[in-house]
Amino acid sequence: MLTYEVRVQADPQIAARFAEHMRAEHIPGILATGCFAAVHFEHLAPGVYRTRYVADTQVDLDRYLNDHAPQWRADLAARFPSGITLSRDVWHHVESWTRN
Repeated sequence: MLTYEVRVQADPQIAARFAEHMRAEHIPGILATGCFAAVHFEHLAPGVYRTRYVADTQVDLDRYLNDHAPQWRADLAARFPSGITLSRDVWHHVESWTRN
């Protein structure tokens, strides 16, 4: 299992519009690609968000990055040409624990 994490710092004047776009269009559209098993959208502080896209395999993540990411990145850049700063990381699952 892998997690493709995108962290965003949005300027205060566009933060609410950004979050609404992510929840209503961006994330559902990316989930519809079939490349990810789950998506988690999280808020840390005003204007600070992260989205964790969970892929079952490297093949699924690579398919997203090669076949879908360019169009989704272009769409986001067109909607928010300024006011957001992004960082992207890929996390590899090592182990999980759960409470009994």
